[in-house]
Amino acid sequence: MDQEQIWNDAAARRYDTPGTGMFAPEVLGPTVDRLAELAEGGRALEFAVGTGRVALPLAARGVPVTGIELSRPMVAQLRTKADEAALPVVVGDMATARAPGTYTLVYLVYNTISNLLTQDEQVACFRNAARHLAPGGRFVIELGVPELRALPPGRRAIVWHDEPGYIGLDTYDVVRQHLVSHHVRFEDGSEEARLFRSPHRYIWPSELDLMGRLAGFTLASRHADWSGTRFTEDSPSHVSVYRLPVAG
Repeated sequence: MDQEQIWNDAAARRYDTPGTGMFAPEVLGPTVDRLAELAEGGRALEFAVGTGRVALPLAARGVPVTGIELSRPMVAQLRTKADEAALPVVVGDMATARAPGTYTLVYLVYNTISNLLTQDEQVACFRNAARHLAPGGRFVIELGVPELRALPPGRRAIVWHDEPGYIGLDTYDVVRQHLVSHHVRFEDGSEEARLFRSPHRYIWPSELDLMGRLAGFTLASRHADWSGTRFTEDSPSHVSVYRLPVAG
């Protein structure tokens, strides 16, 4: 599955869910608060900016934000909310594309680094972040912890969420360190369902830290969420902050 084919016009139209899910105030609020704090008054760059879910409220807080995004339909959806002057976007791969200028903060949210399906691409993403940052700059990644402990022996799939009208499940390939997320939505009164699938390469926190060191970063902090909850062995996700050395 090619990422540009996955994030097509239909996916871009369905992506925004104002006020609910990823767009709920209790989800976005702590994310934007923490990123604004980490930007320290400087400029921010979002890898895989999408439709501007995080970038737009962060810019509204006074942080100048630029984005990099592979999917032109996602950028088109963003453009219904903000023009190029308000939120500049470079169309390209977050592992290689270059945005103009230097930044104090580069960030990746909601598991997006796992959309890069090889270890080499993920390492390149770290190096690309380092290229964009000023000395002492930070690279922030929000990422889930692989749920392999939940897999029954001999099984490859787990249901990670279910609610009326929706089932989310992941299928794992532990040899290649890949998973595919399956999002199944049932329309009211219909016997048919709509399926959206996205492939990922999952990353253990220790492997992520090694990728950071290869790019010149050190781990500055790791919490279970944007509000600063302590990260433990039972945390389902983490927000990790990496930092470049300060000049001199």
